[in-house]
Amino acid sequence: MNHSHNQRRVLFGAIVVIFGVLALVDNLHWFNARDYLQFWPMVFIAFGGLKMAQTRHGSGYIIGGALVAAGVLMTLSNMGIVYFRMRDWWPMFIIMAGLAVVFKGVRREKENASKSPGLSGMSAMADTTIDAVAFMSGNNMSVVSQDFRGGEATAVMGGIEIDLRQASIQSEAVLQVFAMWGGIVLKVPADWTVVSNGIPIMGGIDDKTVPPMAPVKRLVIEGYVIMGGVEIKN
Repeated sequence: MNHSHNQRRVLFGAIVVIFGVLALVDNLHWFNARDYLQFWPMVFIAFGGLKMAQTRHGSGYIIGGALVAAGVLMTLSNMGIVYFRMRDWWPMFIIMAGLAVVFKGVRREKENASKSPGLSGMSAMADTTIDAVAFMSGNNMSVVSQDFRGGEATAVMGGIEIDLRQASIQSEAVLQVFAMWGGIVLKVPADWTVVSNGIPIMGGIDDKTVPPMAPVKRLVIEGYVIMGGVEIKN
C-alpha cells in the first residue's frame, strides 16, 4: 500500500469521524443539526475531490470537477447566494459525459498515431493501461495485453464490465476504481491474485475469485465505491 493511498484512507477516516461527532452532539442536544442541513451538497464536493485526487486522466478530472461544481452550486443555492435548480441544469451532465468521451477519443488517436499502422487496429485491446468511463451509460471492454499494468475505471450512474481473462500481468498491476451510484464488474484469469484495498462508502466490493496456488501475478484494487458495487470474479 503506497503512501498516497494511506493519505486517502486517513482523509476518509477523518471525514467519517467528523460526521460521527456531529451526529453525537446533535443527539446530546448541544446544537441543532437541522440548521446545517443546507450544507448537505458538500458531500458532492468531497466525492469530487476524492476522484480528482485519485485520477491521472483528463476524463477523471472532468467527472470530479463536475461533482465539485454541482456541490458548490447547490450549497450556494441553499444559502440563498445564487439561484440554482438541478432540473434546469441536468443537461450539463450530458455535456460532461460527451467531453469525457471526446477527450478519451483524442487521446486514443494520439496513441494510435504514435504506433505502427499494423498495430493501430489492436491498440484499444492491447494497451498496457486502461481508462474506462461510464457516465449514465454502459461500457464493456476486453483487454488482451500481455503486460497489463492497471489504469482507471470510473462508473457514475452507469456500469462497466472489463474482461481481463485474456490478459497477463508481469508481476503487479494497480487498478483505480471509482463507482458512484454505479457498478464495475471485473473478470480476471485464474492465475491472478486479487488484493482489494478499495474503500466502500455505503457500497461494497465483492471478491469472488479463487486464490491461485502460486500467487505470482497480483491485481491490486484501489479507489472508492460510493453507494455502488464492484464485483471481481474468475
